[in-house]
Amino acid sequence: MRRRKRRFACPLVAGVDEVGRGPLAGPVVAAAVILPARPLLRGLTDSKAIGAAERERLDERIRQRALAYAIAEASAAEIDSLNILQASLLAMQRAVAALSLTPFVAWVDGNQPPPLNMPLRTVVGGDGSVPAISAASIIAKVARDRQMSEFDARYPGYGFGQHKGYGTRAHRDAIDAHGVTPIHRRSFAPVARALQPHQIDFIDQPG
Repeated sequence: MRRRKRRFACPLVAGVDEVGRGPLAGPVVAAAVILPARPLLRGLTDSKAIGAAERERLDERIRQRALAYAIAEASAAEIDSLNILQASLLAMQRAVAALSLTPFVAWVDGNQPPPLNMPLRTVVGGDGSVPAISAASIIAKVARDRQMSEFDARYPGYGFGQHKGYGTRAHRDAIDAHGVTPIHRRSFAPVARALQPHQIDFIDQPG
């Protein structure tokens, strides 16, 4: 029996965004989201402009309402190997490739296009103005925050659950006190300084 292809009234548009370029630790995480044209999902905006509780609420709504969504990442090791820009573009490429539906076009936040085999448009400030990009920003942010909270349990004493890997004073002090973990970005200056010969690198214990 042949399976019928799903048909949609409008061309499928994927919103694409990433989070986590700035932290000293953890992956950069990207999401791609295809929203239905109607009804509009209220409250969508840049994930940085709303609080954690509202992001969690919207994350659930986006996952329920989206025609398709996918989340992908590039690891700290890939960031060190490629540089943060190229790793961010790789994470976005992976997110689009993981969608269960093939979009007609991708709308990408910022001014740097990831390598995609489809038409795309970059939109500076798109996470605050294009609903599908806002949705991608929100679910990527929630996914990354949850992952950093898991790392907080694995590497106690660094405060990953609070600062999410960003270079706060408390985080830099923890690096000085405890060394560098496997999820730290060694190519970032504060981490590179901590890896000078007089510093002790963190040894990840199995399990």
